[in-house]
Amino acid sequence: MESQVRGGTRWKRFAVVMVPSVAATAAIGVALAQGALAASFSVSGQQFKVSADSLEGDGFSQYGALDSGYTLDGKKTTHPVAVSAFKSATIKGLCQSVVTPNIPVLGSVSLILHAGGGEKPVEADNLYIDLDDLSADATFTNIDIGVAAGSASKGPGIKSGDTANPNGFAQQAEHASLVGVKQTAWATTAGTFKLSGLKMSVSAGTHECY
Repeated sequence: MESQVRGGTRWKRFAVVMVPSVAATAAIGVALAQGALAASFSVSGQQFKVSADSLEGDGFSQYGALDSGYTLDGKKTTHPVAVSAFKSATIKGLCQSVVTPNIPVLGSVSLILHAGGGEKPVEADNLYIDLDDLSADATFTNIDIGVAAGSASKGPGIKSGDTANPNGFAQQAEHASLVGVKQTAWATTAGTFKLSGLKMSVSAGTHECY
């Protein structure tokens, strides 16, 4: 009986924390789907997975930076990342997932988001993706490799607040076309992020985009 009471108490505590978060996330998701908000996705010290059928981006640049955050147990952490930046982008078949482990009673809990799966793609401008792993079939138009990050002019520039060396290595292109995208990221930021056909779910267990 004591074990059941403790389990129930943990579930109630989890619900108190989780339900408002899910409600807020859903409300933000609706606003994003209507193009009403700027967007910033980061998961305090956690990686998340992003996949897409295709990404077409104008004004591309990529440079190195350091992301800072906190782990789930409150410890500060820093990660080296490659920042992929686009002045504008359209994305088809977008999936984004994050798994939070060690939730009392439930174990792992997954949040997964799909958008741009129909006729209308996801649309974004001033899009920055902080990633440490990427696979795709990529084609770049008028690419410059080995430019200084601070002088790259084809993309949107170094993101405000990034810990990046303006004299460090960067590359840029007028257009980037990526197919079969799979990446792990620490943060995604956009001036606007319109998620057409948004579908979002939260469920127990480990469920990821790939």
